[in-house]
Amino acid sequence: MILGARGDAAAERDPRPVLIVTGLIQEAKIAEGPGLTVICSSSDPKQLRRMMASFDASSIRGVISFGVAGGLDPSLRSGDIVIATNVTAGDRRWQSETALSDELLRSAGLLRQRVVRGGLVGVEQVVAARAAKAALHSQTGAAAVDMESHIAADYAAAARLPFAALRVISDPASRSLPQMVSTAIKPNGDVDLRRVLRGLARHPTSIRSLVSTGIDFNRALRSLRGCRSFVLDAVIGGGGGVVAEA
Repeated sequence: MILGARGDAAAERDPRPVLIVTGLIQEAKIAEGPGLTVICSSSDPKQLRRMMASFDASSIRGVISFGVAGGLDPSLRSGDIVIATNVTAGDRRWQSETALSDELLRSAGLLRQRVVRGGLVGVEQVVAARAAKAALHSQTGAAAVDMESHIAADYAAAARLPFAALRVISDPASRSLPQMVSTAIKPNGDVDLRRVLRGLARHPTSIRSLVSTGIDFNRALRSLRGCRSFVLDAVIGGGGGVVAEA
């Protein structure tokens, strides 16, 4: 079970919080609230692994990867919601039978957002170029890519904890991210505006791409805010698990 099926009194009495794994401070702020413990990696996989290594797995009752992602499926647009069926990274694969199922899809439909089930790919660096996204989609068939889900899934599997992932498309497969985006995150997860401005000064022609990226990102955050409440309702009411495969 993800967080305990309805009717399971022992699971419902479990007072432990759910661990929410995010990459950006904006995602972490959306996820904050009663019953949740939030980790923000600042888009740094190595830092996230250090944080997870020192985290007490017995203090939580499940793990959810929550945030934005890069689109790999060309049919997806910014703001579309991806509920992970599996997470892959290299030759490893975590198959998730999540409680974000029909109940979640029905709730999500109230937001008038497109919701799909699909695979996620975990990577160590931002996949910025359209060609790189297309190649990754061809290799894996995944819907989206992020830098946290594979680490969260691996932690959950090792700790024998339920795992789920919900990611909202920010940059679609058809759009390349400006190079400065991948280096503009501070250690605390905030955007380094000075670095962005310096990048624009060196490459003024990238401003149109940066504006489009910003519009996509804000649309994704709006969609993510709408997801928070029904995610918790859905996972409490469903069942599922995660299995790591070599």
